[in-house]
Amino acid sequence: QVQLVESGGGLVQAGGSLRLSCTASGGTFSRYTMGWFRQAPGKEREFISAINWSSTSTYYADSVKDRFTISRDNAKNTVYLKMNSLKPEDTAVYYCATRFGFSSHGYYSAPAPDDWGQGTQVTVSS
Repeated sequence: QVQLVESGGGLVQAGGSLRLSCTASGGTFSRYTMGWFRQAPGKEREFISAINWSSTSTYYADSVKDRFTISRDNAKNTVYLKMNSLKPEDTAVYYCATRFGFSSHGYYSAPAPDDWGQGTQVTVSS
């Protein structure tokens, strides 16, 4: 059973930056895809970014492309999401996930219920 723990969320003014981290433990996850989803109050969960184990393939939703950067450090079992030029509409709970399939069109194999982190709140003020 893989355990995922996110950190790095918080309060930031519009135009600012944050870096989220997600560290995995407890499973054979070194070659797994990892990525990020977010959910704003009253809205559906949105798939925003993913990266494969070798960092040779990435995905970004149009809403975050050119502002967010995903990366991973397999030696540390950690995936990062660097968020620049934050906007109030980026306010959401950000969830790390693993063990899912993705392509340039989005995800095609959803994370299982146990393959999510607990979420970290990002609040962007105007």
